[in-house]
Amino acid sequence: MIPYPALHASHGGIWIATAEGTRPIGRGEAIRIAADTPVILLNAPLVGQRLGYPELSGLDLLELFAFLYPARFAVPTPRGLARAVDLSPPDTDEGVAAFLREAAAALLAVTQGDWPEREGAWTAAQSLTRLRWPWGPALAPLLAKPQVNERWLFSTLPEWEEQAPRPAPLTVAIPPADAEARLADLTGHGAEERLGQRAFAAAATDAFAPRAMRDAPNLVLAEAGTGIGKTLGYLAPASLWAERAGGAVWISTYTKALQRQLSKETERLFPDPALRRQKVVTRKGRENYLCLLNLEDALQGGFAGRAAILAQLVARWAAYSADGDMVGGDLPGWLPTLFRRNGPTALTDRRGECVYAGCPHYRKCFIERAARASAEADVVIANHALVMVNAARGRETTTRPTRYVFDEGHHLFEAADSMFATALTGQETIELRRWILGPESGGRGRRRGLQARLSDVASYDEQGGIAIQDAIEASRHLASDGWLGRINEGAPFGPIEHLLAAVRGLTYARAEQPGDAGYGLETELAEPTPELIEAAAPAAAALDALVRPLVTLGRRLEAVLAEAPDWMDAPARARVEGAIASIGWRAETVAAWLSLLARVGGPVDPAHVDWLAVDRVEGREYDIGLHRHWLDPTRPFAEIVLKPAHGALVTSATLTGGGDWETAEARVGAPHLARAASRFEAKSPFDYPANAEVLIVTDVKRGDLPALANAYARLIVAAGGGTLGLFTAIRRLRGVHGRIADRLAREGLPLHAQHVDPIDTGTLVDIFRDDPHASLLGTDALRDGVDVPGSSLRLVVMEGVPWPKPSVLHAARRLAGGGSAYDDRIVRARLAQAFGRLIRRADDRGAFVMLSSAMPSRLLSAFPPGVGIARVTLDEAVARVQARLSLPTHIGHEAAPAMHHGDAG
Repeated sequence: MIPYPALHASHGGIWIATAEGTRPIGRGEAIRIAADTPVILLNAPLVGQRLGYPELSGLDLLELFAFLYPARFAVPTPRGLARAVDLSPPDTDEGVAAFLREAAAALLAVTQGDWPEREGAWTAAQSLTRLRWPWGPALAPLLAKPQVNERWLFSTLPEWEEQAPRPAPLTVAIPPADAEARLADLTGHGAEERLGQRAFAAAATDAFAPRAMRDAPNLVLAEAGTGIGKTLGYLAPASLWAERAGGAVWISTYTKALQRQLSKETERLFPDPALRRQKVVTRKGRENYLCLLNLEDALQGGFAGRAAILAQLVARWAAYSADGDMVGGDLPGWLPTLFRRNGPTALTDRRGECVYAGCPHYRKCFIERAARASAEADVVIANHALVMVNAARGRETTTRPTRYVFDEGHHLFEAADSMFATALTGQETIELRRWILGPESGGRGRRRGLQARLSDVASYDEQGGIAIQDAIEASRHLASDGWLGRINEGAPFGPIEHLLAAVRGLTYARAEQPGDAGYGLETELAEPTPELIEAAAPAAAALDALVRPLVTLGRRLEAVLAEAPDWMDAPARARVEGAIASIGWRAETVAAWLSLLARVGGPVDPAHVDWLAVDRVEGREYDIGLHRHWLDPTRPFAEIVLKPAHGALVTSATLTGGGDWETAEARVGAPHLARAASRFEAKSPFDYPANAEVLIVTDVKRGDLPALANAYARLIVAAGGGTLGLFTAIRRLRGVHGRIADRLAREGLPLHAQHVDPIDTGTLVDIFRDDPHASLLGTDALRDGVDVPGSSLRLVVMEGVPWPKPSVLHAARRLAGGGSAYDDRIVRARLAQAFGRLIRRADDRGAFVMLSSAMPSRLLSAFPPGVGIARVTLDEAVARVQARLSLPTHIGHEAAPAMHHGDAG
């Protein structure tokens, strides 16, 4: 057993374990011990938060696990760690501290056995010890020095190979009977036949039929209730089409959780892992993947302190990672959060500064490998944002997909809204300035400006060189470091900062309310003041002076490609092609800013909604600017994504949620296509009336935080945990959590919370799923896309009716969409999504509680037909939750008369 003490702090108390035994201690003593002695911990930021000592550091078992088992996941709790290292989990909070010492010994003993991740460990441990990693002194002596020098990470990674271009897909039709037969193969011929799933697979074949007319894809809208098995339902025809046509089907999701789930489901299609790696590729945006050039810079001194330790652990992971995906891939989501602000962002290509073939690691690049693999794959699992980016400005023009499946299709509207928006803000302009100029004043790292990235082109092509210089000169008029402070002091510098100062002044004049809570401010871009109109003209001139050389440079680069000079080998060509795409995107952005500025004092564009905003968090300003969104973002989505496609299936359990088929079609862009969409609906096979009920609590006063917290605590205790609590405001979530966490801990019921626990959302859901006694509080992100079947989620509690936020954009869409009826559709959709978390399997049962007496009866059609709905007091709700969820048998609705849709008054 190792000599260090172990410290455990929970909402139930604080304990220290040594060789002599375990004892409870106070917060002050715990902090003193942790400051003086290396202590074993599990998740130092979380323990530090519970002690009120954010600087806490020590021997974090999660860091040790990440070193020993790179690219493996463990739920970061005592129970999860026990499972990962094959130990018995502790029974009580008090037993955790002693268990942590036992787990440390078990983890260190791994080094003495047959350990598959041994390669590279000795070298990494030496580097980590030099960086004063707390585990270094305990770990390094256990690792024998290898006989031959271990290879440097960058020499161990495989290289991708160029492939001949893939021919265009063949024109084939998939008979429905063939799709049904493939489905039977996937589900297993002995499996119980699901008629809804068979009908779904047959209907989905329409999306894979040959297109009859240009710009008129075969669009299928399919609503498949929970339990239909829609994933295999569409994988059946999709895999058949890919096989017979020789093309790739792109399956697009909204959440990373569903991407992971889909990847798992494809094991049925291709059980052999090697074949599956060829046939199925997961794709995400560039900013999700580890950039090897950034990592090399970090390992060679670009990072210091804790960030340097993170870089070494990420390098360990990179050698074993399947695809280099740092966000939702096989890098444990909890690892970057252990390093607080020194997260993974500097290790990915977030600035779009990739030099493509100019990079020494280009042939090993994870991003390039994924792009090439997807060109050869049968199934590409992507997300809505990447599909739209790829269609709008992707470099892979010859391999554009012709067939899409959009799962979680009810999110297409908001994904398009985000993708096709324009924001002329301080943060955006400073980002562009950095991209053009590179580091300006003592900036560290490998960031290079446009001049450095294209120096060979500039020396070869005189006009291209002049365009680069002109762009550099024009970019100096953009906002620069310290812009926010200068504007606050009334001393803006340059035309863009003067514009932002005018925006800030007008926004405060029109949007600030008495008693404002310090959240963001916004106001319509209507009736602008003379100051704003005057500031817009020089800002537009500055942007115009920038867009011209960018456009010229793009053209010059295309000319250089066409002339193909002697020095232009394949890598140089790839680098220039990458630069053309990147410059084109920037030029488009600046052109969009110019069209937004033309609106200041000019005519209204009815297709767009424009406004001014000051972004603040808890009273602190962090951005200022002008915003433009499409009134209907499915217009550009239909134009850019759907029209070039030959077929698309849009599916979801709540596609018509909150409305009808016309609503569903409007939310996915169908009205903008020449060919009408086909519709399919399969109801959920689950018995919702028997397995769930909706309780509307009538006696919790709105705005009474202690009463709200008390209601949550009593309901969670009644259910014995297993509760998902949903909030519409982070402030109330934190307020409730602060009041009830200790109380629940005394009952043996762990409570986790988004925006409170220093843990990423995906890991919080994993922790919640892993413990049927745990509960989780969260906001909108948890209302949808959280799949927790079984007893771990048996109660959903909403603090109030999820009305849409009254923003400028919402007001415009509400006016265009039918006023209060538009609001009602949004709320019904949100309620349907939240209720959908509850019953994920046929044997699930649960209760949905709304803590709002003001719940209008007209919204109750959001819930499945026949589900009992009762307006009850909190006491009655607690009794019914306890009766329904704490006993193995179903309890009827005797406690209060249940109401069904239409008669809830």
